[in-house]
Amino acid sequence: MHSVIRGVRQVLVACAALVLAYQAYAQNYPVRPLRLVVPFSAGGAADVPGRILTQKLSETLGHQVVVDNRPGAGSTIGAELVAKAPPDGYTLLTISNTHFVSAALYKKLTYDAVNDYSPVTQVTSAPNVIVVHPSLPVKTVKELIALAKAKPGKIDYASSGNGSTQHLTGALFCKMAGIEMTHIPYRGSGPVTADLLSGQVTVGFPGIAGMLQHIKAGKLRALAVTSAKRSPELPDLPTVAQAGVKGYDVTAWFGVAGPKGVPRDIVLKLHTELLRILKNPDVQRLLLTAGQEVAWQETPELFGEMLKVESAKWARMVKESGAQVN
Repeated sequence: MHSVIRGVRQVLVACAALVLAYQAYAQNYPVRPLRLVVPFSAGGAADVPGRILTQKLSETLGHQVVVDNRPGAGSTIGAELVAKAPPDGYTLLTISNTHFVSAALYKKLTYDAVNDYSPVTQVTSAPNVIVVHPSLPVKTVKELIALAKAKPGKIDYASSGNGSTQHLTGALFCKMAGIEMTHIPYRGSGPVTADLLSGQVTVGFPGIAGMLQHIKAGKLRALAVTSAKRSPELPDLPTVAQAGVKGYDVTAWFGVAGPKGVPRDIVLKLHTELLRILKNPDVQRLLLTAGQEVAWQETPELFGEMLKVESAKWARMVKESGAQVN
């Protein structure tokens, strides 16, 4: 009997020691640099806000936060890397709606898109924008639809990869407009932008952040934004719905998450620091200039609920669009 009691006491002591060690670990966090995995190429819509936030987060945490671009396969390469990383708060993921588009498109992922992550918070929201190379003889969405109907399958549209938001944005547009365009997947937004600027492909549905300078310089022609409301950065540009495709609404968003099991105190610290950064008017102006509107949840749990809703929403949209990995 005494040996049993001693055993129970030893277990309790060990548990108490673990709790104290955990508390000390969380209180001292961070003690070394952090890595934010951006599962898209440098210079794209997800990369710009990531770099703005990591610079500010490095200052507030007292340790450098570096951006690690891991593009490809509809963000699944970077997502898998983070899902399998140690849950110590030192490896984070820029998570987005692309994360859930890919979960609906790719059937053999090695991670669960919702349950294998520790949600921190949403950080921004932004529309995509339909752009065309100036060589394409269209100036409105209706003209693009008319040309595509006259030349079914002859017009190419670029995306940042199979399973990307750009892919789904284009596929859903084609389905709702009743047209056929050929999808050309790239490995990230950077190569998409390069080929759109050169006229190698003539239509794209990229994030607005990386397009503003090219639109304003006249190097690309913007036809419409994909969200339900107009963009404050391009207030004269109609939405796709206003331009004739009723009911069309695709809005991109970005957030931060870690692998499943990150200690709650660390998640809360990251959440608190990110919200402090996002509420800074200078940061809000920087993000708006990059085509991103600040958005957040008041708790990590609310962001977790949002991820569940987004998972179901994008799975439904993938099915409705008819998009496939090709």
